[in-house]
Amino acid sequence: MCLSMIGFVFNDAVIKYASTDIGMYQSIFIRGCFAVIIIGAACIHSGVFKKIPNKSDHKLIFWRTVAEIFATITFLTALFYLPIANITAILQALPLTVTLAASWFLGEKIGWKRGLAILVGFFGVLLIIQPGTDEFNIYSILGIVCVAFVTLRDLVVRKFNRNISTLYVAFITAAAIALIGGVLTFIYEGWTPMKLSEITLLFIASCLIFMGYYFAISAMRNGQVSFVSPFRYTIMIWAILLGYFVWGDIPNNLTLLGISIVIGMGIFTFWREARTQKK
Repeated sequence: MCLSMIGFVFNDAVIKYASTDIGMYQSIFIRGCFAVIIIGAACIHSGVFKKIPNKSDHKLIFWRTVAEIFATITFLTALFYLPIANITAILQALPLTVTLAASWFLGEKIGWKRGLAILVGFFGVLLIIQPGTDEFNIYSILGIVCVAFVTLRDLVVRKFNRNISTLYVAFITAAAIALIGGVLTFIYEGWTPMKLSEITLLFIASCLIFMGYYFAISAMRNGQVSFVSPFRYTIMIWAILLGYFVWGDIPNNLTLLGISIVIGMGIFTFWREARTQKK
């Protein structure tokens, strides 16, 4: 899980760095094309395409893909304008929002302790985005919107048939994001000639995001979920270090306090859920 988080956050850093010269949508398109090739090769090697999901499964995959597309666009837009540590920290509220949404829409019981943890966690998010201060802007709101789309994505995944291949879903998602990135490139940005170094960076980004998904899946399938899940928060260590050494960003004290609260409440939520399932 720690290796997975390294893959995800270094992918974000590479995209943020590369998008400065060639544009965000073009970066999404090129990275998506590489991702399709890499994930497609993995699907062929694993025989995934020999077991195509049925029509009802494809409906769920469609809605998950739509949520992923909007999550990707809102996240990368926010990433382009916010410090990488800030936008990464906002996303750490996901265990809280997914738990709350599952209670509202799927009828899962959460109890007053987890409910209180979610409320305190949302207070931590407010400390990170700091409304009413110079740190707050429209891109902070986009980070919140991204969390909403990822929450929707994860709720749809909870309805998946267990026989649906994760690699197949990843392939469909990568292809859809690459297509949308290409369309938006020509509508809003126009094509920018690319240097070999920029193409290489985006190829590295696609390898990193594949690494992130692969190790996350391996961790969740082979490890005890309640033990493995909190290690997701190691992503914040790398996000803060990358933000400092690459862009010179240093989170202020309120942001660091907010990050600590969100992580603490997230770990508590994982722990309570594990205890509930054991009972």
